[in-house]
Parts: sequence; C-alpha cells; structure tokens
Amino acid sequence: MNSMTAIRQTLALVIGLAIGTSGFAYKYVGDNVNSNDNGNNSNTVDTERAAACAPATALRDLEWNNVRALIETGGSMWQDRSTSRAAYEIPIDGGVSSLYAGALWMGGISPDQQLKLAAVTFRADGNDFWTGPLTNDGAAEVDELTCEEWDRFYVTLRADAQQHRSYFDCLNDPDCELADVGLEGYTIPQYFFTWPGNGNTALGQDYFLAPFQDYDGDTQYNPTAGDYPWYDFLQEINCKERRRDDPVPLFGDQTLFWIFNDKGNVHSESQGEPIGMEIRAQAFAFATNDEINNMTFYNYVMINQGTQTLGDTYFGTWIDADLGTAIDDYVGCDVQRGLGYAYNGDAIDEPSNSSPGYGENPPAVGVDFFEGPYQDADGIDNVGPYFDAAADSIVAPSVVEAIAGNGIVYSGIGVGYGDSIIDNERFGMRRFVYYNNGSNPINGEPDIPSHFYNYMNGIWKNGQKMLYGGDGVNNGTTEVEADYMFPGETDPFQWGTGGENVDPWTEQTAGNPPADRRFIQAAGPFTLQPGDYNNITVGVVWARATGGDPFQSVLEMRVADDKAQALFDNCFERIVGPAAPDLTIRELDQELILYLTNDNPISNNFQEKYTQFDPGIPQFLSDGTELDTLQRSYAFQGYQIYQVVDEQVTANELDDIDKARLLFTVDIKDTVDVLINYNLDQTAGVPIPDLMAVGENEGIRHSFRITEDAFAQGDNRLVNHKTYYFIATAYGFNNYQTYNPITLGGQDEMYLSSSTQSNGTSIRPFTGIPHNPAPANGGTIANSQYGDGVEITKWEGKGN
Repeated sequence: MNSMTAIRQTLALVIGLAIGTSGFAYKYVGDNVNSNDNGNNSNTVDTERAAACAPATALRDLEWNNVRALIETGGSMWQDRSTSRAAYEIPIDGGVSSLYAGALWMGGISPDQQLKLAAVTFRADGNDFWTGPLTNDGAAEVDELTCEEWDRFYVTLRADAQQHRSYFDCLNDPDCELADVGLEGYTIPQYFFTWPGNGNTALGQDYFLAPFQDYDGDTQYNPTAGDYPWYDFLQEINCKERRRDDPVPLFGDQTLFWIFNDKGNVHSESQGEPIGMEIRAQAFAFATNDEINNMTFYNYVMINQGTQTLGDTYFGTWIDADLGTAIDDYVGCDVQRGLGYAYNGDAIDEPSNSSPGYGENPPAVGVDFFEGPYQDADGIDNVGPYFDAAADSIVAPSVVEAIAGNGIVYSGIGVGYGDSIIDNERFGMRRFVYYNNGSNPINGEPDIPSHFYNYMNGIWKNGQKMLYGGDGVNNGTTEVEADYMFPGETDPFQWGTGGENVDPWTEQTAGNPPADRRFIQAAGPFTLQPGDYNNITVGVVWARATGGDPFQSVLEMRVADDKAQALFDNCFERIVGPAAPDLTIRELDQELILYLTNDNPISNNFQEKYTQFDPGIPQFLSDGTELDTLQRSYAFQGYQIYQVVDEQVTANELDDIDKARLLFTVDIKDTVDVLINYNLDQTAGVPIPDLMAVGENEGIRHSFRITEDAFAQGDNRLVNHKTYYFIATAYGFNNYQTYNPITLGGQDEMYLSSSTQSNGTSIRPFTGIPHNPAPANGGTIANSQYGDGVEITKWEGKGN
C-alpha cells in the first residue's frame, strides 16, 4: 500500500465513523426527521436557522450562439421542469438536447462532526437553494422579501459595456468628438440602472455585489458617472494570479448574472444541514466562427458567510448528460484536461418519447472543470496535485517529474501549480464519478446526505471506495481504488490510483451496457473557513464527428476543449477579428445587389478602423528588434462574401464547399494579397499551410451584383421568387515576422476573420429573393442599372 492509498483510507475511515451508512453519527438540530432514511437513522434537519423563502422560479435562456441553454435562479440548469424535457439545445433550433440537468454540490464536516451539505438534482423532491445574498455578520441570513426580490436574472452585453466606456472616455478627452466615434446621441442602456453593483448594507449585505467598473472611483455604482457592469476588456487583472478575495469580472459576449444561497429554507432535497453559502453566479457565451460557438460557460463565486470552519470539504458539479435519447449513453473523463464527458453507447442515437435523437454519428458533450476551490495554504508553491505537506514528500513523484522535469503541463491539475507563487493553487478535477438512473443501493440515485457527500469523495452509497475497472463496483480483476472513473489512456502517471499501474479503462473496454448516466466532477478535500471566497469555473464543450464509432466524437471534442482551455487560460479574453459587416440586399428581376455597411458604433470595425492588439506577439524578436504596438496588432484588410446553401449555415462552416461558396474577396490597396495560416497537425506534428484569402489589391468595394446561383447545376441564372442566402465576413491581417515552418518562428496566423456580426451576435445569413420590382413599387420602373454613374472604390481614408 503506498502512502497516498493510506491517506485516502484513513480519511475514508474518519468519514465512515462520522457518517457511516449503518448508523449515522453526524448531528442535526431541529425536529424534522429525515423521511428518506428507510428507518435506518433518526437524523433531523436544522429548521431553527432557516428562513421561509419560496422556491425560486425565474427562468432564462442563454442563447447567444449555437446553443440554447435554459438556466434557473434556483441552482439548477438545462431542464424544463414544467414539461420534464431537456433544455440544452445544440445546434440551436435543431430540436435535440445534449444535456438534461446540472447543478452545484458542496459539503463538508463541521468541528462537531456534523455534515453540512447543499445539493440538488432535478428539484423534483425538494430544494436546497434560494435566491439572494446573505448577511455578512456570521449569521448568514436572508428573508423572504430578499429572496423574492432577487428571483431574477441580470442580463448584460459586453458590447454595451465597451460602448459605455468609449462614450465616457470621449467625454473626458478634449481632443475627442463624439460624432467621430459614432457616439453622438448615445443613451445609457436602461438595464445599467438596475445592475446590483452595491448591496443593501442596511440588511447586512456586502457593499459590493455584482462586479462593476468604478469609473469615477467613488465606490458607489452610478452609470451616469461612467460606471458599468465590469468586463475586463482593458485587461487590468491577471486571472492566474488572482487571490482568494480578488474581484472576479464578468465574462462572455452575453452574460446572465444572479445570486443564490443555501439558507433560504429547509434543505428538502438533499436533507442536508445548511452551510451558509452565498453564490454569485454567471452563465455566459461567445459568438464566434469556431468551436467556441458551440460552448457555454459558468462561473460561481462562492462565499462562506457562516461562522463555522468545515473540514474535508468538497465542491462539485453534478451533470445529467442525456445525448438526445438518454438510455444509450456512456460516460468517461480526461484526467489531463479536467474534462468529464458523455457519448453515445452505440452508433445511432435513436428517437424516443423524450427526444427525436441525433441519429447517425451522434455527438459527444463534455464539462471542463477549469478551476475549483483553493487548496489549503501550506507555504509551498505546489508543483503537482498530490503534495503531502505533513509528510513533506511527493506522493506520486512521477507526476511532478512529468510536469516540472519534462515541461508537460496538464490543465486538469488546476490553476497556480508550479508558478512560483505561494498558496495560490486552485484545485482542478480531483474526482470523476458516475452513477445510474435508478434506486440501486450502491450506484443509484442519492437518497440521504451521506450519499451526495460520498459521491463527491469517490465513495459509493454503501461506503465502498470506488474501484478501477469494470463498472467501478465489481471489476473482477483488481482491488485498486480509483478517483477517476473511465479515464481511458488520459492518466498515464496514475494520479487517480495513487501510482498503481493499471490498463486504460473505458466503458467500451469494460463492455458495460449503455444506460442513463449521471456524473459528478468534484474538487477537494480542503478546509472551508468563515468568510472564504472560492471559485468554480466550468465550460460545456461539444463536438460531432462525421464518421467512425461514437468515440470519434470524443476525440473531436478534446480538440474543441483545448480551445476552451486556451480561452480560460487567457482570462476569457479573445483575440477577435473585425466584426462582420451588415448586408443590405436590393431585390431586382433575376438579380440581387448586395451592399456592405459598417456603421454600427459598437462594432470593432466601425468605419473600417479595426485594430486588435495581440499580446501573444512578442515585443522583441530573436535579433533584438523591438516591435511597436501597431506591429503587434491585427488591422482591417478586407471582406469576403459567400453564398450559402440555407439559413442554418454558420460562420465556422464557410470552408465546407457543400455549404458555402466564396463569391468575392475585396481588400485594401497595398502589397498584401495571399494570406496563409499554418496549423499544427496533431498527428504528424508538422505545420500545414492553409490558404485563407487571396486579395485583389484593388481597394474596398461595398456593393456587388449577383446574377448567378453558385450552387446551381446547368442553367445558373437566378430564379425569381427563390430565396438565396449570403454571408459577408471581414478579416484582419498581421505579419510581424515571416513564418518559418522549420523553426516554427514568426507569424503562423496572418489571417483573422470575423467572429461576430456588427452588433456582437453570431454571424448569420442574410436573405434575398429576386423578383420584378415594378409591382411592389406601384408600377414605377427604374431606368438606371447597377453600375451606372461614377464607380467609387475605397483605397484609403474615409469619404461619403
């Protein structure tokens, strides 16, 4: 037995004595007997400190990109409880959901050996969370009126915050004219005035609640003084170095913010005793032209407003991932990425009463546990996840050797490991656990508080430690304990088995029958002190392969997850291309005229003035040459206009010739014409050139005549009264140093395309229907044709 196994078994013994399933010893205060214990114990629920809040009811769809995700203020997500239907629809408007439900779980042991716990699943049997902030006086209280007042979402847009900042910056700059930046007549968005930046201190709430940028420095949120919901587009913080109580900004292009707690009433779902936790939550999404367009993200700032210190604490996310039809799924995890996922257990996701199914080549969906709670302070810059401070030794030396010695970094560890900063380490995914839909006494639905807590700790309902292999209960080969279920080949240094050598393990290799699975990703154990601030940040990733067995979608999803991880590592700040222009289409007889406009002042390419600084471009080249800010930035270069096959085509499908055909490329008049990006082939390990654009160097045109259907076979003339679809994108250019595919030095991404429309939403097709315009114009006939008059081409500058 190695030292890590001994530590885990000792902890399991302590927990077992405290909350053993045959005779529970943790205490409750109050009279309500747990009705779900089947007579095996007499636990009672703490009712003396509970408020009388009603269950939260507010619902809101997060639907900014290719996902429609239903969120509740009461701590649960992705399920329409009114119809018992899944409500995480992807692709949006596709009618099929990939997730059914999700929620936070948390629990720890008080000094008098009481289990404090808050957890929900489907909220069918009760509730553990209510809305609103708690008092910060140690009582962690909330009243019914506060719960009712806060049963709502606060919805913000990054573009609005940026425009607001630009307006007040211009007002305070004597050399700035509002008309020149498109902000003449600007009005503050109405929702800015209801943003809950300051709490009600008369009720004992924290003075600062929802994050806001204090523009005038008076600490009081006031949008008329320049304050706004705080997105860190000025990059004022380094999220990797964030300390426990440092403020957390808003993220995303669209953000849903709300506050909930676990003290509003009796915990009628988990039957656990309340902790006194206030959770400031945000759900957010980005509109992009890549895999991030299929993702949603969630951040929870968790504040212990109670007075008790909890030991052996775990925080986790619970997921019921139903990929279309629920009963044929597998689950698994990627230890190195901190990723839990679900995929179809057979080749076809058939329709059912609850879902039309995904059909052939079903997708995979995953949840990346980017960061969890802070590891206990030990005065050490921990390199790996299994440093034993008491023994002053590394439990799994191979992990540290792999990370520190060979330069291999695994995002699944968490944040802050090996960065030379003491005690800033935040856990990644430390447990991945599954259980089945049903009442199985070992690996079925949790019924009593210890079941929820055991699952977060990698222990079955009956107190048995989970085993590596098989179904985790009966593996038939070995008694090796497991912290990660179904890791496949992603745990080469045996983090989850304490260094024990094991073979790769998946549901497929184990031959498990597919079923309706749930899974938990948990982080801990750690000590939760009164007043502690912690963070949980997760992202939902999704991918769908076009062939192969169902696990091929998992492989595609890992590639998508790497992009999600890179986005998190950059504090959710994206290097984005110029916003796509808007299209106005003039409909004529067998003819369409397309006009490009870029007049939206919130667009980053307003009046074609796009520049985007890229901190990833080095300040100094290898020969010592220093690059200025402009050389380290992308600048507007041109437009590309596509005809697409229908209104469902997205911007990340424009390279699919079956869905999109490039009609025009126009660019500024300079020496830049051929733009090539280099992408590293993951299999061959070599850079592959990808031709992105070939410019004409003839200057920017803003109108285009369409008389032919790019998808037609035979006669390709436009047909009257038929709908045609078009997408226009803009692109930026940077080539700070010519790329060298041998040394891999220089600019490997010269071309940066649009990721959003001018208003910040997803890029969408515009429609045009050719027809004889005379009837619609009261018989008026236009005697001029397209091209009559003076042709105007923009070379540089601006005109009218």
